[in-house]
Amino acid sequence: MAYDFDKTLETGNTLIDSQHKELIASINRLLDACSQGKGREEIKNTITFLKNYTDKHFGDEEVLQQKYKYPDIVNHKNLHQTFKDDVKKISEEFEQNGTSIALTFKVNSIAAWFINHIKVQDKKVVAHIKEAQK
Repeated sequence: MAYDFDKTLETGNTLIDSQHKELIASINRLLDACSQGKGREEIKNTITFLKNYTDKHFGDEEVLQQKYKYPDIVNHKNLHQTFKDDVKKISEEFEQNGTSIALTFKVNSIAAWFINHIKVQDKKVVAHIKEAQK
């Protein structure tokens, strides 16, 4: 099951939306590889992408939150940190044990978390930014 970047994932912020599209594409590459029996080969690329992505994307989001004085910034940053910690654990597991079905499942479950985060948390941030710009 691939993810579509549809209206439910649009925040209206060009930078954030373009980065979210990159994330969806990466996850879909992994899902596609899994469906072809090649998930173990793609997992390293996905983990590397997620480590780089979370540093850049969450950093960009947090700069916007600071700039527009987002009132729930502390909670949002904590959610980002938890996600980054999960990616780090998955990366360490990969480095120690290589690829496994369980590891692939963990990476796929991260996708579900991120989709929910976009739909709920990121939309709140962008709504606040839009209000602050008025």
